[in-house]
Amino acid sequence: MHAAVIAATGLFTPAERVTNAELVEAFNAYVELFNARHAGEIAAGSVQALTPSSVEFIEKASGIKSRYVMNRSGVVDPEVMHPLIPERSNDELSIMAEIGVAAAKDAIARWGKDASQIDAVICAASNMQRAYPAMAVEIQQALGIEGFGFDMNVACSSATFGIKTAADYIATGSARAVLVVNPEITSGHLNFCDRDSHFIFGDVATAVIVERADDATGGWDILGTRLKTVFSNNIRNNFGFLNRTAPGSEGAVDKLFVQEGRKVFREVVPMVSEMIVAHAADLGIDPAALKRLWLHQANINMNDLIGRRVLGRDPAPQENVIILDEFANTSSAGSIIAFHRASADFASGETGLICSFGAGYSAGTVFVRRR
Repeated sequence: MHAAVIAATGLFTPAERVTNAELVEAFNAYVELFNARHAGEIAAGSVQALTPSSVEFIEKASGIKSRYVMNRSGVVDPEVMHPLIPERSNDELSIMAEIGVAAAKDAIARWGKDASQIDAVICAASNMQRAYPAMAVEIQQALGIEGFGFDMNVACSSATFGIKTAADYIATGSARAVLVVNPEITSGHLNFCDRDSHFIFGDVATAVIVERADDATGGWDILGTRLKTVFSNNIRNNFGFLNRTAPGSEGAVDKLFVQEGRKVFREVVPMVSEMIVAHAADLGIDPAALKRLWLHQANINMNDLIGRRVLGRDPAPQENVIILDEFANTSSAGSIIAFHRASADFASGETGLICSFGAGYSAGTVFVRRR
């Protein structure tokens, strides 16, 4: 069995950005249009009037202040309320592969080796652009990588599930270096017309190179990985190829992201906290001694509570990294952005935790130590 190392990470950030104020302005204009168009039905009680949103509501509920998006114009247009991303021909690089390649190139440059030394590509994300061919294979071709690639979808936990899979390939000798790519255009599955969720997501792509320890210079030893899933309907997206077989399903709200947020909070926080503490105990790690937590960036209140339960005290800002104020929830990429941007100050021997959690329910823990 061979030990695995996180050798490098990469990040792609879209050029366009939407602040809470801009998002609220567009949403409230949409609410006015909707209520005016359905005034008679609202008066008759057959349609419920929509309630405006506010910056204060968004920031209190989530801690989010802005988000990056692949297309801004459609999101802030009250007559559109979704990103406008033209379809590409089959001969062009798909947009999700494109941002995945950008993040991968950043990681490869930081790695300092040639892409030809990568043996496998895992595209791990919450929403796949298509059923097939796999985006991982498309990314593999664009980067000139031999070997194999495949897509993996475990919602917001996809990155840690991908790292675990890559580490297993390293351990068994199936690969010496694996590229895990997390392209997330989550604005595409977000219902911007829903007050409770219109602010949640942003777009981004991250990449992680997992390498055999014998070949690595520097990086992060992977001390242990653990995965967990428990079925729940509280976070769901029913969009898929079978929708066309169900007459009348077009336009149903459950074909976009839907969530029972309060239930998710009550059920996921204890599940993840207990999983982290138990995994740390099995590895002989004192959770309170972790220098940093790089948690999934879903909601600042969830992260604060998980941090307190894991560390046994209120975490300092530098201990429990929060990037969702700038990026919003970027699904699988969130914990990797946090790790990518807040890990350079570690000394050799210091430990931290990458953890993601989300729909499924699913959760993944990756304990790492600076080499």
